[in-house]
Order: sequence, then structure tokens, then C-alpha cells
Amino acid sequence: MAFSASTYSLSPLQPEDIFQLQQATQPVVSGNGESIFYLRQSMDIMQDRRRTNVWMIDSDGGQHRPITSGAMNAGSLAVAPDDNRLAWVASDDTGAQIFMHWLDSGHTAQLTRLPASPGNLAFSPDGNWIAFTMKVPAKAETIGSLPAAPKGAKWAKPPTVVNKPVFRFDGAGEIRPGHTHVFLVSTNGGSVRQVTSGDFNYSSSLSWGSDSKALYLSANTDDDWLYQARESELYRLDVATGEIEQLTDRKGPDSSPRVSPDGRKLAYLGYDDEELAADQNDVYVMDLSSGKSRAVLPDLDRGVTAVRWSANSKRLYISYDDKGDTVLASTDLSGNLKEITRALGSVAFGRPYTGAQFDVGGKDVMAYTVGGPYSPAELASGRANRAGEQITQLNQNILSQRELGQVEEMWVTSSHDGLDIQGWIVKPPGFDPTKKYPMILEIHGGPSTAYGPHFSSEVQLFAAAGYVVLYANPRGSTSYGQAFIDEIHHNYPSEDYDDLMSAVDGLLAKGYVDEDQIYVTGGSGGGTLTAWIVGKTDRFRAAVVAKPVINWTSFVLSADMTTFFARYWFGEMPWENPERYWERSPLSLVGNVTTPTMLLTGQSDWRTPMWETEQYYAALKLQGVDTAIVRMPGASHSIAKRPSQLLGKVAAILAWFERYQPEQSDGAG
Repeated sequence: MAFSASTYSLSPLQPEDIFQLQQATQPVVSGNGESIFYLRQSMDIMQDRRRTNVWMIDSDGGQHRPITSGAMNAGSLAVAPDDNRLAWVASDDTGAQIFMHWLDSGHTAQLTRLPASPGNLAFSPDGNWIAFTMKVPAKAETIGSLPAAPKGAKWAKPPTVVNKPVFRFDGAGEIRPGHTHVFLVSTNGGSVRQVTSGDFNYSSSLSWGSDSKALYLSANTDDDWLYQARESELYRLDVATGEIEQLTDRKGPDSSPRVSPDGRKLAYLGYDDEELAADQNDVYVMDLSSGKSRAVLPDLDRGVTAVRWSANSKRLYISYDDKGDTVLASTDLSGNLKEITRALGSVAFGRPYTGAQFDVGGKDVMAYTVGGPYSPAELASGRANRAGEQITQLNQNILSQRELGQVEEMWVTSSHDGLDIQGWIVKPPGFDPTKKYPMILEIHGGPSTAYGPHFSSEVQLFAAAGYVVLYANPRGSTSYGQAFIDEIHHNYPSEDYDDLMSAVDGLLAKGYVDEDQIYVTGGSGGGTLTAWIVGKTDRFRAAVVAKPVINWTSFVLSADMTTFFARYWFGEMPWENPERYWERSPLSLVGNVTTPTMLLTGQSDWRTPMWETEQYYAALKLQGVDTAIVRMPGASHSIAKRPSQLLGKVAAILAWFERYQPEQSDGAG
């Protein structure tokens, strides 16, 4: 269903508008607190790519200007202690390299000629060095031997050997042999020096000690690290000698180290691994002289997503998700927590996931992403414990001419056990409560992630096409505490189905949705739940299952993170309890399905591989259910990474639902 744009004084969001929208990401605040640097993401309509350039703005919103421009894809932005130099990673004709920019002269220089992509850039406090991580290739293993090929012969490539439990990864494909290590390069350029070695990956963020003699990082150097999906410890790396000292030792991940400005303490994130399906990060502080650590906020039942120090080393700034919002807060080292603002905006863009970003610099000046449900991420600036003001307007020119779907919060109680479930309703532009509208239930993935009142280009395009859109956080979602997450521990899908049906019932009770025109879709974990739903009920007129898990046994034994899924999501191997795997598989319910169900998956998806989709497609065909597969060429699990892929996904979903509208349902196939 689509409504004419001429009905409204402002037109709804148009598909081509996606190429005009921009967002601010990865803010970095200068050491004097006067400037904010950030990565500005735009869409290249001719190359169908997201482009990322470096921009600078005064912390009070003045002097907004670019540092780079054009077809750039910058990342890993870092600011030197003198506030005069910026470093970032971007691609040139030799691959991804480190670039340096001098603010006083406006000059930019390429610092490196590296054979692989660098990341995690960090300036030393004395300003003389940049530390970074980079993969060091290893020789591929072979098996057997072949005679020498005659000169000029064109033989096939020799056989390759796979002997690692994880040998490919979504978005990267086959994992090339080698390990990620730490390197140093002078801020004046020149040769690079490898600082770590061994058959381990040192791929974490890096934090320098105040004397510029040591780096703090996270890694797993256990003998069986290949089978430990979550394990990591903190280490101190002496950059002169390469000597590594282990600082933590527990079962569970310790990560995101941040040395305090006075050099005496180390803040980091982590938790005790109890092999739950999903867990929450606590924030810790270690006294570097004694090596003793303690949790700063042991009673905070929310997962901390990032941590920064105050300028005087007496407070921490943290972010965490709460009931779909991302909260920016601060705490002293005794755990006295103060909420600063809940207005942080997600950088997810496509779907309304949480995922805001922030930084703190000199004089405790804060920069953070804002946006809410009606704009992609912009920048705001505040100071200390005071929420700030928005200082960018990247999308005002176009969004001021668009009527977006209004977003309304909704709470329901689950029919299963009365658990409180939060959701959001997005109404079509020009909404009239006396009319009846078709409805789409859109389900998040994860499954332990969270939606919230954040901008979603996909949801807004659904609303612009005339649908009321409902999205919710069923049990298992984050931002409601560990007990809420644990409701689906070794139990997914399950009663999250009841939560979603209760949300649908709550929306229908409002009276403006046509009960004969309700549709359902979701991606990843949401795709799994969509397939589960149509196996449980025929109340939906049509469904689109995107990048799902259909058969838990085949998934666990073939997805990219196989060492994680079996251990944490089931607690036992498929051959140890095949019935348990089967009873949670949507494939087990396919005999009940009558709902026309389309499938949509990226051809290069290694998280929920295409054969999961193909199994369900074949089963639906054999069951006589109207179905089709939409394959997204070149797409990984991030199926809408390119702008045209996002639009193709939305267009396919809308076309499938329109095919089964009541007036077209007879004879549709």
C-alpha cells in the first residue's frame, strides 16, 4: 500500500532520500577541550558506497569545517597530545594506510606503506609515536607434494588446508593465515617496528601509559585460545623490549583498557563468564602500582558499552543502554552514579538499534551522538556532568522538507507470564486515527540486542509506504537487566513469541490497524523468530524471513563463530542432545506453515549462511507454501551495508506484502 505524497504538506521520506542522508560518528575531543573531530558519513550515489570523511568543529558549535573530502573512507581517528595533529586510516592506491594532518599548516601526509590494513591508532603521550595493530600474514599450510610444473604450464592452484575451528568470518570471507600484532611508527613517518609476536592475536584497542614506555591491551594467549570465544585478559606491553606482563586472570573477557590521565589507574570492561547465552559488561578500575582491581558499579544491572576518564582522573564517564535508550553517565571511583543524559542517538541507521558513541577530552568536554527517532546521528557537546546542546545539523536541509512517521512508545504485559514488554509504534505520515491501516511487525536480531526510539531508515520507509510499524524488545533483549536477558538462556526461540504476540494484540486494541492486514518480518535473530512465528500462527497475511537460522544443528556446525554458538547458546553439542536442537529449530514447525513466506539473505553471509535459507525454502516448497528466495549479490550478514542494498531489501519486503493484500490475495502465488 502506498499513499500519494501530494496528500501532505510535506512529502514522506522517499527511497532516493537515503543517498542524501548523513550522520556523525566516532567523535574525538581534543586535549584542550576546544575542538571535536569526527567521522562524517555520507552516501555516494554513483558508486553506491558509504563515504567517511574527517571533520572538525569547535566544541561550542563554531568553525565547522572538513579535514578530508571526496571519495574517502577514513577510520580509526586519533588526536595527538599537542592538539595540532590528527591521524587516521584511509585507503590509497597501495591499500589502507596511516595519514597525518597538521592543523596549523593544513598539510596532510601519508605516513606508511603497509602490506595490510592498520587499526586501533593511538598516539603516545609524548607525541613521538603512533601505535597500531596489523595482521602479519603466515605461509598457508599445504598437504602432500606435487612435482614441479613445466615451465610455462598453467596448473591449478595447489590444495589448501583448513585446520582451525574458525576458518572464515562474516564480512571477511576466508580467514587468511596469520596473526594480528602491535606495531609502532614515528609521528615523523619512516619505518615501522613490530612489537608483539607469537601465534596469538593482539587486536584490541591500545592505551599508552603516561610515560610513553608501555601499552595496555587485551588478548588471549592461552594454549587453546582458538576454542575460547569470549576469553581475554589485560596485558602491559613494554614497547622497548616487547616484554608482556599479564595483569588480569579470570574466566571471562577483560577488554577496552583506558589508562587514567595521571597514569596511576586502568579502567576497563569485563565480566565473569558463567557461560550464559549473553552477558553484561561491568566497569573495573585497577590500581597499577598494586595490580588490584575492583568493580566500580557492582549493582548497575546494565551492560556498560564504553568508558572514559575525567581530566583529573577522579571520575569515569560511561554509556549503557536502559529501556531502549542509551544513557551517558558519570561515576566517582566509589560508585556514586550520576545520569547526564538519555538523549544519545544511535549510529545504526538502517534499523532502530541502540549504538551511540561518545568521547571525553580536556576540561571534561564531552562529545556524543544525538538524533532520536527523526534524524540520523548528529553531534552534541556538553561538559562535566551537564548535558549539552546539538552542534551539527547535517540533515536539516532535507528532513525539514519531509514528514516522518511519528514514533510512540508502548508497554504491554506478556500473555505468557505478565512480564513487562516495551515497544514502539511508528505511524504513517498523515496518520488519521479514524482510518484502518495495514501493519508490519519488525523484529530485531541478536537475539540479545535492543531496539529503541532511534532513527531507522528502513522503518521510516515502511511507514512512508502507508504501514503502521511495530517493533518491540521481547525477553532476551538487552537494556532491561541480566534476568530479562536470561529468560531465553538455552531457550530460544520460546516465550519471546508470546511477548511479540502480546505487543501485536496491544497495538490492535488501539483500533486503527486492519486485523486482516498484518505482516511480519525480521532479520537474523528476528528472521529466526519470524520463521518461528509463522510455524505457530496463521494470523499474519504474509511474512519475510531475512537471514535466519532455520536448523540449529546445521547452523552451529557451519556458521562463522561455531566455537561460540554451541557452547553458549545450547551448552551441549548437537550430537549430545539432538532433540533439544530440533525443538528450537523453526524447521521443526514447517509442517504448520500456511503463511506466504519470502526469504531474503546475502549470498556472502557467513553468520547465517545461505544454506539455512535454502533449507527453509525447500521445506516450504514441499509443504506447498507460497515462497521465494531473494538473494542479495555480494552482501554479507550486513545485508543493507550499501545504500542500494538497503533500498533493495525494503523494496522486496514491501512488494511481497503488497502481493498478498486482501484485494490481490485470490490467486496470488
